[in-house]
Amino acid sequence: MTVFTLTRPTIYQAPKGLKFEEFKSLIPDSGRRRLLCTHGDFDTRAALLGTKIEDHWEPEVKETWMRNHAAIMKGLAYEFGENEIIEKSERFIEIDTKPMSIISYHNEFFAQVRSAYVMGHFYPSLVGACALGERILNHLIIDMRPMFQNTAEYQKVYRKNSFDNWDAPISTLEAWGILLPEVAKEFRELKVLRHRSIHFNKSTYETLRKDSISAVLHMRKIIDCQFGTWGIRPWFISGTKGSTFVAKDFELHPFVRTYFAPQFPYVGPLFGIRNFEGHGLEVMDVPDYGDGEWTDEEFAQQFNNRNEDKVIKEPPEMILAEDAPLFNKQPSK
Repeated sequence: MTVFTLTRPTIYQAPKGLKFEEFKSLIPDSGRRRLLCTHGDFDTRAALLGTKIEDHWEPEVKETWMRNHAAIMKGLAYEFGENEIIEKSERFIEIDTKPMSIISYHNEFFAQVRSAYVMGHFYPSLVGACALGERILNHLIIDMRPMFQNTAEYQKVYRKNSFDNWDAPISTLEAWGILLPEVAKEFRELKVLRHRSIHFNKSTYETLRKDSISAVLHMRKIIDCQFGTWGIRPWFISGTKGSTFVAKDFELHPFVRTYFAPQFPYVGPLFGIRNFEGHGLEVMDVPDYGDGEWTDEEFAQQFNNRNEDKVIKEPPEMILAEDAPLFNKQPSK
């Protein structure tokens, strides 16, 4: 076990219940830390199930594939029922993986939309996907608008607590720099499906399955791009190997501060993760990385080239020096 002698407050002594911006301002070594994107909610079974055996694979690889394939099919039969399991598995593959996303209100609702489509309940999955899109837009507007009171767009949205005309929230969230361009595009395409399917239209009967999978995939893309914890996004540091971190300039961005920061640990490059006896993943870290600021590029270099022998593999033992100052900040009420 690594022993650290502490001469000043660290992340381990910080008061509980602080907002991230308060917490960040109190941490002496915050210039050398970044928010670590831990993977909250995802399901890659569809990708594994959709993979086909290749002739050039080694026998043991083929055997592993068949074992994994059988296990996934068994799980799907348990989840969705054995009747028409081949057709259900094909629809499951159509949706692709459940995106790596933060844990929020959309996770369970998207799971229900996906289940409806897999079961062949196309109209519930269609309207469910459209309703989820509207719920996300409303959540974003209501959650974000207190931080944009001095904008022209605020005057258009501050009075209402529900928006069924999608044009207003989409354009407002674009202007505020909340929605990514590809997400705004997905919302506008989903809006067309919403109007055609929820308002009476006889053509819905003829295009039901096509519209249903289109709506589900639009929602999948929206969740993946806007709430995903993996991939190329403007708020992530590029070029880090195996882990994703929030870029320093985006730590206090309204969207990141509201949805990402409360869920992500604030770490330096030598952090470690372990599975803690049924309590989930535990992040362990060096208590104090010292003074100074690392740019995102410098942080990425420190992380990519870190000495594995110095990575924290178990909770560190800390000795507080007698004259070390303590935090005196109390949590916000």
